[in-house]
Amino acid sequence: MSNNISLCSDSDFEKVLALYNRMIYRLAFARTRNVHDAEDILQEVFFRYVNSHTTFNSEEHRKAWLLRVTVNCSKDLVSSYWHRKRSENIPFGKEPHEELTPQERYDTQSTVLQAVGSIPEKYRIVVHLFYFEELSAEQIAAVTDSSVSSVKTRLHRARKMLKNILKEDFYE
Repeated sequence: MSNNISLCSDSDFEKVLALYNRMIYRLAFARTRNVHDAEDILQEVFFRYVNSHTTFNSEEHRKAWLLRVTVNCSKDLVSSYWHRKRSENIPFGKEPHEELTPQERYDTQSTVLQAVGSIPEKYRIVVHLFYFEELSAEQIAAVTDSSVSSVKTRLHRARKMLKNILKEDFYE
């Protein structure tokens, strides 16, 4: 008998969805800075999950797989011509003329999230994975297909950028 974990039933899928949907959504939002794109990526990730028939060695393996697919889906969307042209005139985190709920307004307009959203994507993604998903530098390297030293360098540079941005906000 193996300890491998695989998708067996609808109830198993619902458990995985409940366990990881917020993590995937937050990562997709951190990459795209758009509510609707993050929702589309969330759906795509779980579509790929259901259709992959992958056997996972552990729950950690499943989480890493979901994070990697999220990064790939986000990268595909962000690098697409359609997305680049569409997002030139869209403010951080929302569609034009879109009203946000009070919770969304709090989440997307807080000073720290705004600062994180303003740094370049390669730094934003490691900050998100490190601070919001609580992954180690080694885990982030595996998810982003980078070296551990690159992840640590990006984290260091991102912290410096965020410090400068937040310092400017404080003095304004």
